[in-house]
Amino acid sequence: MLGILKGWSKRNFSDSQAIVLLMLLAGSVLLVMTMGKILAPVIASVVIAYLLLWVANRLVKLHVPRLVAVFFVYSAFLGLFLVAILFLFPIIWQQLLRLFQELPTMITGVQQFLYLLPEKFPQFLNKETVDGWVAGFLIQLKQTGRILFTVSLASLPSILALIIYLILVPLMVFFMLKDPKDLTQWLISFLPPERPLLTKVWKEMDIQIGNYIRGKFLEVLIVGISTYIVFYFFNMHYAVLLAALVGLSVLIPYIGVAIVTIPVVFVAFFQWGLGAEFAYCVLTYGIIQAIDGSVLVPILFSKAVSLHPLAIIVAVLVFGGWWGFWGVFFAIPLATLVKTVLNAWPSRDVYRAQ
Repeated sequence: MLGILKGWSKRNFSDSQAIVLLMLLAGSVLLVMTMGKILAPVIASVVIAYLLLWVANRLVKLHVPRLVAVFFVYSAFLGLFLVAILFLFPIIWQQLLRLFQELPTMITGVQQFLYLLPEKFPQFLNKETVDGWVAGFLIQLKQTGRILFTVSLASLPSILALIIYLILVPLMVFFMLKDPKDLTQWLISFLPPERPLLTKVWKEMDIQIGNYIRGKFLEVLIVGISTYIVFYFFNMHYAVLLAALVGLSVLIPYIGVAIVTIPVVFVAFFQWGLGAEFAYCVLTYGIIQAIDGSVLVPILFSKAVSLHPLAIIVAVLVFGGWWGFWGVFFAIPLATLVKTVLNAWPSRDVYRAQ
């Protein structure tokens, strides 16, 4: 048994680069798990900088001076940021408050509809079954309300922190856009001078993360705007709020679509009942989701990731459980990192050489 362990450690940890890579990964995991909330604005700034640097570099390739390109891209970012804060967010917030005000009326309407089912389908349902459904639904709703109330109370002290983040994030994005090479060289200075394995893993992950962030940004915009156009055409209530939720749901592969479909169908049913408009609206929404999954995602992420759907779902559950929103957002790049490290690990070459 001892010989097997020695042989395994020799194959996997005989290369000093593998030890350094393992220490970096362990240190990064420990840093995020212990200081994830503190580093949240830094992570957000890195994500935005990845997105904007790609645009700035494209302008530089078109012979635009770098400072001019950075100023143009950063000004556009600030403009969109202010529009979202001053115009879009208040509309979403107002619609969310109105939805909570009308929620009791919606629940009553759903109850009345459910109580009609035993009369229409007595061979399948009875009143006791529907009573059980309604009671279970109300219990879940009360529990959800308590959770939301507790979260809202707990989040009151963080309002000041949110205001600070709204100031710090644009500042950090500016410096990341202005001095990307200096910051990268500073980080590299802490690594060993000979690092071919680390360089290989970093180059692949740099490409993967950049493609993933740009792809997700475009997917959120396309799905969110398309959904809003459809909801606006049908004159659906809470169109901006629901479209924003649908757009953000693509950040959570597979699971997000299932979760966001519930409020969409719920609001559509309350507005129209089981009529033609309800069917057309839900059908069109389903077509958008189908196009997103079968056409848009393969186009946007054809060069980004090549993971099995089961691996993606497991990554979302695991990393989301560890690190919350950022774990969900980076679930696919993190799963790709694991795959990249396993493929680049030097144990295979050592084992073959023996």
